[in-house]
Amino acid sequence: QVQLVESGGGLVQPGGSLRLSCAASGRSFTINAMGYYRQAPGKQRELVATITNGGSTNYADSVKGRFTISRDNAKNTVALQMNSLKPEDTAVYYCNAVYGPFSVGYWGKGTLVTVSS
Repeated sequence: QVQLVESGGGLVQPGGSLRLSCAASGRSFTINAMGYYRQAPGKQRELVATITNGGSTNYADSVKGRFTISRDNAKNTVALQMNSLKPEDTAVYYCNAVYGPFSVGYWGKGTLVTVSS
């Protein structure tokens, strides 16, 4: 059973920073990609950033230049450094991991990020 354990999140003022982390466990297959998605109230879940096991990254246009995703392949962890946070970044952030030759995806339970003064 795959487990994605998330940490970080919370309340921060506009312009502030937060760091999210996620650790994956439970499968022996290679993790092809890890990343974060977010879902704001009343909106669909959207991609924030992803990173492959080769280090290739992909960011949503809305976070480019402010967020940085990184990964430790040996530890099966991913981190999202979020800087210059805006109120519109408020959402539940979900960790995602894609495993193995059939690209099976798994989700964490989500962590709430609130950007407010």
